[in-house]
Amino acid sequence: MTKIKIAPSILGLDYGRMNEHLKELEPIADWFHVDVMDGVFVKNLTIGAPVVATMKTKVPLDCHLMIANPGKYLEDFAKAGAYSITVHAEASGKNLSDDIDKIHALGCRAAVALNPDTPVDVISHVLPKLDMVLVMSVFPGFGGQAFIPEVLEKVRWLRSHYPKLDIQIDGGINDKTAPLAIKAGANVLVAGSYLLKAKDPKAAAENLRKANSSLR
Repeated sequence: MTKIKIAPSILGLDYGRMNEHLKELEPIADWFHVDVMDGVFVKNLTIGAPVVATMKTKVPLDCHLMIANPGKYLEDFAKAGAYSITVHAEASGKNLSDDIDKIHALGCRAAVALNPDTPVDVISHVLPKLDMVLVMSVFPGFGGQAFIPEVLEKVRWLRSHYPKLDIQIDGGINDKTAPLAIKAGANVLVAGSYLLKAKDPKAAAENLRKANSSLR
């Protein structure tokens, strides 16, 4: 059975108490999903590489760059401590292949994100050299949105054609949608509101992991 990785999104945390929150969440996290937004590519503004560099945790940092011209900032995030860097196919455009090569050259895992309305064939030319694909199950920018089930067809296609690829899904993940995502082939679940607003985040995380065993 495939191991399911849980990547709590830090989007809803109090950034003034960031390291305190990270410490509390470390027991349930395989990775921390760091949402980076520039107010240009998406209509929200969060944090940049200088804040990432202040994060004190042993859990790998999975940096999701929802920014225009991501290639200009890859080195900054690698130096800040990113374990994995995800760029959007829509933002990198014709530079996507070069951005992936640069991420690898910087010593990080390379991933590409697809918005809900972006087809997989947009990244067909780079799929063989990716460590992960992030399938967005909401439109990026804000937390707490409803899961878009139609994106699961992309997950199914990716899993059938690339059985060893990490497939991450982000947006509206909870104990109801996680089983759908896992059944389709996702093995990395990004969860924000479901975990951060839970009275017992540890129990909430276990509910996501149990979704895998319930499918046997």
